Amino acid sequence: MNGEYAKHEKDAIDEFEKKGYTARYRYENDVLINLETHKNYKPVDITIIKEFRYEGMSNPDDLSILYIIETTDGSKGTFLMAYGPSADIDTATFFKDVPDENYHRE
Repeated sequence: MNGEYAKHEKDAIDEFEKKGYTARYRYENDVLINLETHKNYKPVDITIIKEFRYEGMSNPDDLSILYIIETTDGSKGTFLMAYGPSADIDTATFFKDVPDENYHRE
């Protein structure tokens, strides 16, 4: 799956879970919340290891971004965000505010 990664978000999530990225997060009130530990993270607290963009199968306007995330306290997981016309502006702003040095682009 190197480089091309899965055609579906679920396949990529499954692949990264095998690599230890098992945490799930929710965005709420300007922070990302780990659903298991309930710890909160600000943009400066997360590192984006990878991101993948997906188009909807039936509607190309249904866009999403899958973020592979590590946090300052060692939490590793994924976050799937709607993108494009159906995007939540606050969530998009949160990820835009992640410092450039916290993006590991290959």
